[in-house]
Amino acid sequence: MLRGVYPLSVKGRFQKLHRWTGLLLQAFLFVTPWLTVAGHPAVQFDIGARRAFILGEVFTPRDTIFLVIAGLFGAFSLFFFTALYGRLWCGYACPQTVFLEEWVRPVERFFEGDRGQRMARDRKGWSLDRAARKGAKLVVFVLMSAVVAMTFVSWFAGARTLWGGGAGLATYGVVAVLGGILFFDFAWFREQFCNYLCPYARFQGALADDGSLVVAYQVELGEPRKGTGACIACEKCVAVCPQGIDIREGFQLECITCARCVDACQGVMEKQGHPESLIIYKPLVQRPAVRPRTVAYGSLLTGLAVALVVLLVQRDNLDATVARAPGTLYTVDADGWVRNTFFLRLSNNSMDPVDVSVASTMADAELLVPPLHLAATESGMTPVVVRLPPAAQRARTLPLELVVSAGGTTLEVETTFKTGG
Repeated sequence: MLRGVYPLSVKGRFQKLHRWTGLLLQAFLFVTPWLTVAGHPAVQFDIGARRAFILGEVFTPRDTIFLVIAGLFGAFSLFFFTALYGRLWCGYACPQTVFLEEWVRPVERFFEGDRGQRMARDRKGWSLDRAARKGAKLVVFVLMSAVVAMTFVSWFAGARTLWGGGAGLATYGVVAVLGGILFFDFAWFREQFCNYLCPYARFQGALADDGSLVVAYQVELGEPRKGTGACIACEKCVAVCPQGIDIREGFQLECITCARCVDACQGVMEKQGHPESLIIYKPLVQRPAVRPRTVAYGSLLTGLAVALVVLLVQRDNLDATVARAPGTLYTVDADGWVRNTFFLRLSNNSMDPVDVSVASTMADAELLVPPLHLAATESGMTPVVVRLPPAAQRARTLPLELVVSAGGTTLEVETTFKTGG
């Protein structure tokens, strides 16, 4: 690492909260790709087929509006909760934090010991014992990286297909690249990701204000140190910090609000007979939770949620588009009827197979459509021939609506009919 950071292990109420949130998030990550609904993945983003399975619904490129609204909802949720609770995401929900706290550091402590033992071994230089410990740790990191990479790609390629060896070479190439990036992060980059690469730490100043919660040192209680103040300068708050900062120097950009220093100080203060930790969650300035920033973010979230629900309720399980067949606009058959040929593209977004029927709003039109059956989540294309009988006088272009019905859904697809009149 660019600088040595040896965080000391610590226990406390916030670390228990870390453990529970970490377990829930890991369960969501590792279990969800294996769940199915009506024989299809509960959640899968099938990029090759340009569709997404989400809890029994199938979304196609025509449903891009849902992706836009979901992205905006996620962004404004981050803004809203940051305004209220500061870097809640960094401390408790970020995958980087979860994997470092629940995977990387426990493995490191198992092979190399806690802070003091690791620092002592590293100061002594290389030895057979140190090399063996670090080598074993790196082997475990390789396995961890492979498991996480395979799990992440399972969200796109399907867990059973990927883990069963049925995916393509390119897919496993993505797994290898992602696994290499994760190993680099687990073995070396770590805290530097938060300090130098993650953009959230940089723009959080625009999201938070003086009323947002931060981890802060109570100067009025702790100072002067080793004097009349309660701080005994034990430096444990510095020893447990995964970012290697001293929270007593004031709010710092590197702080991810993991509250390890809060738990560490609480343990020391209890032994000293002080009921309260000198480091706590608190806003820099006492402000009400309802303020212009939170009202604006909350209103936007509410509007996006309502829009998403309305669009989901109104969404059809059938998509249909029509395009004129390339070539001539119209053809006059031997019997004098005028013919237009179209291609009708259909997508069945439901989990059930459907039979498709096509009709026309033109009373005197004749339609020639081959039978079309779509399996669950299948897309297909069929030619549609529309003919009109001879007439003394017609407009050159007539409006035409094709009525497509399947699985209880009826759509009207608009196009035009060329008569040559």
